[in-house]
Amino acid sequence: MRKHWVIILILALSLLIHFAYFGRPNQTVFDEVHFGKFLSGYLTGEYFFDIHPPLGKLLLSGAGYLSGFKPGFSFANIGETFPDKQYQALRLLPALAGFLLPLIIYFLSLRLGFSRRGAFLASLFIVFENALNIQSRFILLDSFLLLFGFLSLLFYLKSRNSSLHASRFTLYAGIFGGMAASVKWTGGTFLAIIIVFELIGLFKNFRPVNLKLLAIKISSLIVIPTLIYTGIFALHFSLLKKSGPGNAFMTPSFQKTLLNSSYQNDSNIKPIGFIKKFSELNTQMYLSNKGISAQHPYGSKWYSWPFLIRPVYFWNKAEALGEYEGKIYLLGNPFIWWSSTIAILLLLLNFARNLIKRLHLNFTEKFILFGFFINLLPFVGITRVMFVYHYFTSLVFAILALAYLIDKTNKKSLLALFAFFTILFFFFFSAFTYGFPLTSQEQSFLFWLPTWR
Repeated sequence: MRKHWVIILILALSLLIHFAYFGRPNQTVFDEVHFGKFLSGYLTGEYFFDIHPPLGKLLLSGAGYLSGFKPGFSFANIGETFPDKQYQALRLLPALAGFLLPLIIYFLSLRLGFSRRGAFLASLFIVFENALNIQSRFILLDSFLLLFGFLSLLFYLKSRNSSLHASRFTLYAGIFGGMAASVKWTGGTFLAIIIVFELIGLFKNFRPVNLKLLAIKISSLIVIPTLIYTGIFALHFSLLKKSGPGNAFMTPSFQKTLLNSSYQNDSNIKPIGFIKKFSELNTQMYLSNKGISAQHPYGSKWYSWPFLIRPVYFWNKAEALGEYEGKIYLLGNPFIWWSSTIAILLLLLNFARNLIKRLHLNFTEKFILFGFFINLLPFVGITRVMFVYHYFTSLVFAILALAYLIDKTNKKSLLALFAFFTILFFFFFSAFTYGFPLTSQEQSFLFWLPTWR
């Protein structure tokens, strides 16, 4: 395949899959009830509180502002019907991020040493992964996290292979890494991956340190991301100047800075500046995140995610006749999930064998395995309710492992076989992806595991 035709094909397939039935359903779905309220807060200026950094919500509200979205819709309950089509503008940016991710994975795979066919297979896995598709179709944050994070890794790999533009690519890696961390704290793992591999390279090569180059890397990978993260909060505070539903989470000194708060005219309370507001909010985000005690019927444990044990029930609607019902489940493509889990295990065994025999440790394998585990193992110590979408970043690394191992066989027939079954399974479960109406008997046919219901 010629290079430009591969790119065109990836984009065409991704466009078709991500924008098919765009806007369906015209009702609130799962956590849209939360993020919809938050973006309305930016438009009204009323202070709200959320456990995640502001960038993803700012992007969503910016799309709403540009499209003329008017606050007023309550986003109160799952299944609440939108009054008009303006909600589609709020779903547009996540869909665009999901649409672009397969192309980023294609280029990332090439940088990891995949053949063009292997990189194309990796992008196909992303295109036809049901759960990644679903998460990008609604007013949710994870598609931003994945896009910015893997863009950061792509530019980092480009910097390793470029002597002329290395500093520029490192800067881009830091910018997108900072943006990923500004969507969700878990996005910080992308910068962690880069920094760890840079430190390994620094200690491995016993050569005098180039202080200028070191300063550029520290600035690009630590200082710039920190400034981006802090600047996002500055914008957040500047837009939320009024008293609002988030007041209860903040101290009186913080609330003193908000218009019409109960402490605004209290002379005994002194308002705090940006640094203290920034510190207080991030502390409260951490404490609230840690303190979540509510359980959820579709919550799941970290060790179950690679085996696709428990999906998340997003939405349902019974048809007028009562026999058919549309449901959306955050259910991944089983063929991709289970195959990629096996691939990670095989890669781990091969890595351990080479380590024991003191053989050369392949950079690509180290990169994929480290990326997988650094995004999975931190969830081991978390006791709050978690969901299968917390596995998404590790899933992409598992997909890279699968495509890598298939590519290493150099067998076109095996590549074609995996591509065929990937697409077949995607469409087999597409009713739960797009919310197509099914009878109860047809639904039961798709519930392969009792825990999927």
